[in-house]
Amino acid sequence: MRSQVLAEVAADLAAQHPGHPLRVGIDGVCGAGKTTFARELRDAVETAGRPAVHVDSDGFHHVRARRYRQGRTSARGYYEDAYDFDGLVARVLEPLGPGGSREYATRIHDLRSDEVVTGETARCPVDAVVLFDATFLQRDGLRACWDEVIYLQSDEAAATARGIARDGLPAEAYATRYLAACRLYLAEQRPAERASIVVEHTDPAAPRITVRRR
Repeated sequence: MRSQVLAEVAADLAAQHPGHPLRVGIDGVCGAGKTTFARELRDAVETAGRPAVHVDSDGFHHVRARRYRQGRTSARGYYEDAYDFDGLVARVLEPLGPGGSREYATRIHDLRSDEVVTGETARCPVDAVVLFDATFLQRDGLRACWDEVIYLQSDEAAATARGIARDGLPAEAYATRYLAACRLYLAEQRPAERASIVVEHTDPAAPRITVRRR
């Protein structure tokens, strides 16, 4: 079931030829399974005959002082300050878009050392499918930069349980910052209604495509 869904999504993406790398966002709440899905989708796209690139969202955070300027438990702070989306647009999405140089930053921040990274770039094939997974990818100012957005729809309880297990945080701390930030995003942006493909992903072993918008 999972391999079939990945193959179907990969075939959909591989059939598109916009004249520049296809910029695909993998969206969903914390714990929805975005990173694993993106990595497996990269392999499926390559199997479908197109070069594929997975850009790791861990390299596009703000520095620690910016991430926690609204407090370490702030949901609004995580929603607004976790990711350097301006840097993502300027260093990745615009260069890969129409008329771009196709030279993009592979990362702009080292999460472990909290250092800003400069000069780590790569050149993307014009026919590549580029995948980037993170929460909040359809916020205002960012949404128009994607050629496709895949939204992983997950039951809140299931996603939260996976997120807590992954991050090793107490349930209360996770709920206060991360779950609450996701709720802000859902209320303000209604991402499932805007995505071009919606995949029901509560059970990652048995996903199903529920929406295709073209």
